[in-house]
Amino acid sequence: MSSAFESLEQRASYGIGRQLGDQLAQAPFDGFDVQAALAGFGDALDRKELQVSVDHINEAFREIQARLEAAQAAQTKELAAAGEAYLADNAKRDGVVVTESGLQYEVLVEGNGARPTRNDTVRTHYHGTLIDGTVFDSSVQRGEPAEFPVSGVISGWTEALQLMPVGSKWRLHLPYQLAYGERGAGGDIGPYSALVFEVELLDIL
Repeated sequence: MSSAFESLEQRASYGIGRQLGDQLAQAPFDGFDVQAALAGFGDALDRKELQVSVDHINEAFREIQARLEAAQAAQTKELAAAGEAYLADNAKRDGVVVTESGLQYEVLVEGNGARPTRNDTVRTHYHGTLIDGTVFDSSVQRGEPAEFPVSGVISGWTEALQLMPVGSKWRLHLPYQLAYGERGAGGDIGPYSALVFEVELLDIL
């Protein structure tokens, strides 16, 4: 790989700039101005006076933070509304059972084994998606079943597992209250997200 940066100092300097750039690569806000950022970076290194007052900088930070929070709130409302609409339509389909908690499930394969209790540990295969079909987690794709306590998972799973005989495969449709709630989980599951799981109960351990 050829490079215009031949000296140790140049390569180290480039590395520092690249690290800073990588940290900002997720675009902290729309309209991020690279040239203005470079000007601030250069002024700091050269010990120059601020070209923008501290008050104006803080005002900009506050305004942009407010915009980001408003955008996040709007996205959250959209996710909640989409989940509610999906579950309302899904509940009307043949074969979908709706429990008192709001859990929806379909029996794909009916097993004839024992049903686990809250105190049991189970082995399952599962495939989890958002309501648009985006896969966020799948033991099936990994090719390795998962083992966990019935009481140690999201509440929709805890409820469903206690209804499933070993050998069953069900499709679960979970409202956000029975999944990851108002906070979501990781980068894939947003706040207020309804989720869909195909769960195969392999064994009680």
